[in-house]
Amino acid sequence: MRVCVTGSSGLIGSALVRRLEADGHEVVRLIRTGSGRPEPGTATWDPAAGVVEPSALEGTEAVVHLAGAGIGDRRWSEAYKRTLLRSRVDGTTTIAQAVAARGREAPALISGSAIGYYGTDRGDAVLTEDDPPGTDFLARLCVEWEGATAPARQAGARVVHLRTGLVLSAAGGVLAKQLPLFRFGVGGRLGSGRQYQSWISRHDEVAAIVHAIHDSSLSGPLNLTAPDSVTNARLATAIGRALHRPSALSVPAPAMRLVFGREMADETVLAGQRVAPARLLGSGFHFAHTDLTDALRAALADRAK
Repeated sequence: MRVCVTGSSGLIGSALVRRLEADGHEVVRLIRTGSGRPEPGTATWDPAAGVVEPSALEGTEAVVHLAGAGIGDRRWSEAYKRTLLRSRVDGTTTIAQAVAARGREAPALISGSAIGYYGTDRGDAVLTEDDPPGTDFLARLCVEWEGATAPARQAGARVVHLRTGLVLSAAGGVLAKQLPLFRFGVGGRLGSGRQYQSWISRHDEVAAIVHAIHDSSLSGPLNLTAPDSVTNARLATAIGRALHRPSALSVPAPAMRLVFGREMADETVLAGQRVAPARLLGSGFHFAHTDLTDALRAALADRAK
């Protein structure tokens, strides 16, 4: 199988490329125009200009679109919020139009999204793919992000929206940023700690994407989270135990809002969604890590890999 991947240098994309190549598939990494000398196995695209190298999708059976500016890379100014929105909408529109242009040969489009779709702090409610979106910034971003796949869907391509939760890995992402604090013994819950955090190991994240590529019955939203969501307090305790360090401290919500700004803090580190992978389980997918302790062990091993 020939698979195109955007965001191939990211935490998830890099592991996905390794997995696909190990499975014997041909991978074409789509890199931005002007990002360096093209290497074998790469093709170029320019999301702002709406251009994908014409030969990139030839013979391709699936496109996995993971590119986009990092949600937590910097404090949310109004300008950066526009960057987050445009990087997802423009990039996804460009990829979706390229998929649609293949006509009857249109590959499946497996496109990134996030559980931020469900909105800020949904309490104890268990959320499945059938639940409606929230109304805050991240929810609106996810709605527009998913909506940008319309050209591919209207052309008859199979489209899957990967609503990803907290990906546990020491190689990057939120967990990697928290680990130094826990190693120094100053880690702990954020805010009240009662907010639910829906997590998934990087191994299972990649395996679920591969599953979505191969399972032609899957389309529409797909929650990529482990079956057992936990509160932030429970997650902090588990991280401390995995590192054999204390985790009794806490960071008050006002301090988080001071550091990140109220909107960013309330929609990221203080937000909670209790998400269930209903469609993933219903399709016969088997998780390697359903236990948080096991997942954290795998996450800590990620750095060595």
